[in-house]
Amino acid sequence: MPFQTPVITQTPTLVPVIPALTGISLPTPTPFTYTVVRGDTLSSIAQRNGISLEALLSANPGISPTALSVGTKLVIPTGGQVTGEPSPTPAVLPVRQARCWPETTGGLWCFGLLQNDYAETLENLSAQFVLLDVSGQEVSSQVAYGLLDILPAGTSMPLAAHFAPPAQTDASLHVQVLTAIRLLPGDTRYLPVELENTLVSVEATGRTAELTGRVVLTGSGTATSLWVLATAYDAAGEVVGVRRWESPDALTAQAPVAFDFSVSSLGPAISKVDFLAEARP
Repeated sequence: MPFQTPVITQTPTLVPVIPALTGISLPTPTPFTYTVVRGDTLSSIAQRNGISLEALLSANPGISPTALSVGTKLVIPTGGQVTGEPSPTPAVLPVRQARCWPETTGGLWCFGLLQNDYAETLENLSAQFVLLDVSGQEVSSQVAYGLLDILPAGTSMPLAAHFAPPAQTDASLHVQVLTAIRLLPGDTRYLPVELENTLVSVEATGRTAELTGRVVLTGSGTATSLWVLATAYDAAGEVVGVRRWESPDALTAQAPVAFDFSVSSLGPAISKVDFLAEARP
């Protein structure tokens, strides 16, 4: 049966209700719009307007935190509340892994693996990555966003953050989820897809894997945006690499899209690669 994207495969190797007021008419806060300029992030926009990142994401469900473009118009809710459409329910999401890998240049790549244990698809994942020294003091921090917009039930996806050199390579990593929004019933912004014929070929050193396969649309419509996300794990099950591929071609039920790309390890040899795919009209 088709299911909401993204989908995942593995290689063989391996919420209060407020009653409506009656008899009283109260003024409703009116949202206003903001146009994104160069250098903006969702976090900085939320901070400048005195609202939470969660409120900003809820007010703009079609916005991808990983693809915020200059000129995009955002709805800024007054007082951090969204009016009109019902708001998705925020979800508490566990962090299954938090691990950093040092670069030869002195930087750090850090991963936080999030697991969706809910029955619903989650959207707009973000987390705060904090590096702590041996005394537990914060030495660096940044917000990381999901490499895909949604995460279906029973699947996991890493969030990634890069700390530029010189980074404190002996620091420990703390990851706290900021946003994970449950999709409302009947949401049609994502199209159902499946992955077929996925093949992972790990080179002799184990540091790079070549990935091939194809994405099949299992419903009607045309996907003009198609992403495939590959997550590489070592023999201990730690995330060691991640890469997102974007299709240059549209996807229809009659025209599956083939993919061919590679993912590299920042740590030990690659033992397994998992795939996620996301398609949007």
